[in-house]
Amino acid sequence: MFIESAPPADCEQVSQHLEQRTRERVLEAVSEHGPLTAAELGRRLGLTPAAVRRHLDALAEQSVVEEHDPSSTASRGRGRPARSWVVSGVGHRALADDYDELAAQTLRFLAAQAGPAAVEAFARERVAGLETRYAGRLAAAGDLPHDRVDALVAALTEDGYAASARPVGDGVGPFTGIQLCQGHCPVGRVAEEFPAFCDAETDAISRLLGVHVQRLATLAGGAHVCTTFIPTASPTPTGQAGTPAGRPALNHKGPKHQHAVPDHPHERSSR
Repeated sequence: MFIESAPPADCEQVSQHLEQRTRERVLEAVSEHGPLTAAELGRRLGLTPAAVRRHLDALAEQSVVEEHDPSSTASRGRGRPARSWVVSGVGHRALADDYDELAAQTLRFLAAQAGPAAVEAFARERVAGLETRYAGRLAAAGDLPHDRVDALVAALTEDGYAASARPVGDGVGPFTGIQLCQGHCPVGRVAEEFPAFCDAETDAISRLLGVHVQRLATLAGGAHVCTTFIPTASPTPTGQAGTPAGRPALNHKGPKHQHAVPDHPHERSSR
């Protein structure tokens, strides 16, 4: 039995759909893991360098991605460092919900009518819902810090935060830990105007992990990614204040100064 081939018009539509979906995958990868070079994107997505460059050029023409300034240590032989890409401000707004402006207007009205404290209370209430859902997943992940962070990364990603994590430090020093990165924020546009949402989220992460975490950079503050440092050195006894009893703490005391914490290559300071 032979299956009749689709008409040319349908073939063209399918090709356009696949092209668009691939371009979306490129944008998602840059959002979650950027800055990335074309070669790194190709390896992640199984695409040829030529295909990646074509999609990056198209996204750049739309001002959705932009070239990231390479660090002084990132070089390619003696020539110019390989170009790396991040999602631009326009790109983050394109990834945002269509109701962002309506939400911002509502919060402005709430602040005008009931004061800034009402907005802060709303932010805490919203994050409390996420925290309740995440708590069960982290508990099921077990006691190992990295397993619990992995569970948090999975939960955040499912909710649209494009999260990832990586270890930092030498494994024994006071600034050894995990850096949690969020390449997208569903409420980023609102958080630009109302930072109480970032504060409430940071507090929730601390409670979920039973450790004082430090927010190093935020999308709302102008960085390319939200970055949170989670210390893992010098564990404290279980049951200590702020640490759920019966579960080993990551580290009750986090670093007090941002400059003392290893920088994440994906972000620039938001303050």
